[in-house]
Amino acid sequence: MCQMQAVVFFCRYLNPQSEPLELDSRFWDLRDSVVQCELLILRVLNFQVSFQHPHKYLLHYLVSLQNLLNRHAWRRTPIAKTAWALLRDSYHGSLCLRHPPQHIAVAVLYLAVESYGVEVPGDSGAGKLWWQVFSDDLTKPIIDSIISELLQLYDLEAKCI
Repeated sequence: MCQMQAVVFFCRYLNPQSEPLELDSRFWDLRDSVVQCELLILRVLNFQVSFQHPHKYLLHYLVSLQNLLNRHAWRRTPIAKTAWALLRDSYHGSLCLRHPPQHIAVAVLYLAVESYGVEVPGDSGAGKLWWQVFSDDLTKPIIDSIISELLQLYDLEAKCI
């Protein structure tokens, strides 16, 4: 099935009481406007419609973090649930298109850990903080930038309500 047929079927699904469109000039005008909107979205995305998702990285990082923390601290705080929720919310913006998936995963995990005030031991032998173990090219300003962008999404949603 071509994409345009899928759009028509979906519109019929959303509004089943409406009459089917006749193949007249109105149909072709609507079709052209959908195509133009699709091209605009592709241009805005810089034609980058394929990207790596941060989910697999977050899963790996959560397992590693669970091994770093003591059992009681892990059970007492919902770090994993919070990190997953933050990651899901990050898809309401364009974070996944502008930052590497490893950075996003570390940033949401960092925010979750900081939200609950949990102290995570670092690698004292190498002089690294806990989040530096996950990504060599990640810096604190990058984490702060990603967190700031994520929090702006919440501000934007609050203004819409």
